[in-house]
Formats: sequence, structure tokens, C-alpha cells
Amino acid sequence: MRLFAAVLPPDDVADELAAVVAELRRLPGADGLRWTGRPGRPRGEAVDWHFTLAFYGEVDDDVVPDLSARLRRAAHRSAPFPLSVRGGGQFGRGRALWAGAAGDVPALRLLADRAEAAARKAGLDMGEHRRYKAHLTLARSRDALDVRPYVQALAAFEGRTWTVGELVLVRSKLPKSGVPGEQPRYEPVGRWALGGAG
Repeated sequence: MRLFAAVLPPDDVADELAAVVAELRRLPGADGLRWTGRPGRPRGEAVDWHFTLAFYGEVDDDVVPDLSARLRRAAHRSAPFPLSVRGGGQFGRGRALWAGAAGDVPALRLLADRAEAAARKAGLDMGEHRRYKAHLTLARSRDALDVRPYVQALAAFEGRTWTVGELVLVRSKLPKSGVPGEQPRYEPVGRWALGGAG
């Protein structure tokens, strides 16, 4: 199964972000982007916006228990920390528009490093280590686009600060319908409290 580790913002933070994204979608050219999230869909049924900590790709079912045990230990060694969604940026000349993070970003980066190390110890090929860049993907494009107006609109945004209290292992189901713009579906397959709480 296709998996990644993530931090999920709580519903009220996602609602704040949804209001900002609704404004972004009114900007000229917004229909040229494939927007993430599912407006109007009840949250809690599936993962929408998230801060990816480590992307694992296809993982054999027999590796998942070892990976899960290692992620549980990584979560136990990490204390809860404050985080908020703030600002934004782009990757790949407008191929990805994202919202950034504020708060204890070093703690988020450490959790990402631990999620990557857990995968390596479970035998997954993680490729070359890259420095973690905290981001929450809002939209994608197959072509390079000028997303500067969107990045400028995000610059003043800072959502409510919350306490990150868990690490989540998420399954990504790629679309198979062939419907243009259809997004992957995400579902949590494991959750572990940070700092051994709970």
C-alpha cells in the first residue's frame, strides 16, 4: 500500500484554511490549478490537508507492522509541540502551491527526521536524505504557472495555533476513475500519541 507519515491539523484549523483557499480560488487563473482538500465533505471521514513528514511510497503489507512499531517509538520520543499554518510558497515554478508552518517548526522537523529514520530501520529505501521543508499542499499544476498572486495572498495568513499531539500513518489511494482533477483519497491507518500521552 502507498503510505506516508503526517501531522494533521484539527478541524477548526482546516476550516480557517478552507476560508482562505475559497478566496484564492476566486483569483484569476485559479481554474488552472488542481486544488487539494474536499470542500463540503465531512472532515474526520478521511484526511484532507496535512503536513507530510515522510513519504514512503509503496510498502509491502508484511513491512507495515515493523514500520508502525518504529513510528510508535518515534512518536513516544517526541513531545507535543505548538504549530500553526502560516504564509505560503511554491515549488517547481508554480507546479505546487503550499501553505507554510509557524510555531515549533524545529520540533516538526525532528518528528519528520524520526519518521524517515523509522522507515529506514524498517528496511524501506528512502533515497537520499533531504532537509525537511514544512508545507501543506493547497494546489498542483501539471504546467509551470505564475502563482505569485496566490503566494502574496497567503503571506498575511496565520491560523490558530494548536498543539500537535499525534503522528499519523496515512494510506494514499490514487484516483482510478480518469476524471480530470480527481484527487487521491487519504485514510489514516495508524495514530500514535506524542510523548507517550494517551
